[in-house]
Amino acid sequence: MYQVAFSYRDIAAEVDVLLGWFGRHAGGVPGSVLELAAGPADHAREFARRGIAATALDLSPEMCHYASAQAVADGVPLEVVEADMTAFDLGREVELAVLLLSSDSHLLDLDAFVGHLESVARSLRPGGLHILEMTHPKDHFSTDGSTRAEWEATDGGLTVAARWGADGDPFDPVTQVARRSVELRATEGGGSGQVVRDVLAERLWTATEVTAAVRLSGAFDVVAWYGAYSGIPVTHQKAWRMIPVLRRR
Repeated sequence: MYQVAFSYRDIAAEVDVLLGWFGRHAGGVPGSVLELAAGPADHAREFARRGIAATALDLSPEMCHYASAQAVADGVPLEVVEADMTAFDLGREVELAVLLLSSDSHLLDLDAFVGHLESVARSLRPGGLHILEMTHPKDHFSTDGSTRAEWEATDGGLTVAARWGADGDPFDPVTQVARRSVELRATEGGGSGQVVRDVLAERLWTATEVTAAVRLSGAFDVVAWYGAYSGIPVTHQKAWRMIPVLRRR
């Protein structure tokens, strides 16, 4: 259900952009990539299709099992690691790490963010990149938000109506943590389907706070800020994502 809900994304096109940014800010093509908080590992599997050694890391054993099964079904090699993205060590170095779909929101405080960066640094070669696709702060601090809280997607005959947040969800302006109510409603062939509901704690990060976390980690330099996969600046009026590109010192 989660994978279908986000199936509207063009994974291949996004990987094209990520590889382009790697070429621009690190040079060449990465031989290895790590997708963090990977869930179904859609991006990691797309990297693997292109002959890049791919690893997917996620805290959920169910998601890890699902990602492994999807890789087998796709016929692509994929290493899956069950671990916390704030405290892990692959025991080797990759050239590119990515944290996508606003998964940074699960880092609820500065210690968690710095721990994440330190863990990535242990498993990223010097000169390698860590790219984070984050929620744009204007979605919280402006009435000109650019993302939808409700949408519907269909894949393989399964339709999922998703609601990510609702009016009245509490937001703590001190900690910048929202308690977001989430609902996925699935139907197949006109049947009654299944509904999954949950409440997720999600942290909003600003550019200033990201810069502070990077400095505290002592392991990266911020080499670019993008506002979408189109490559527009994060300050652009049409920016709908905040995408810092970090280079390992």
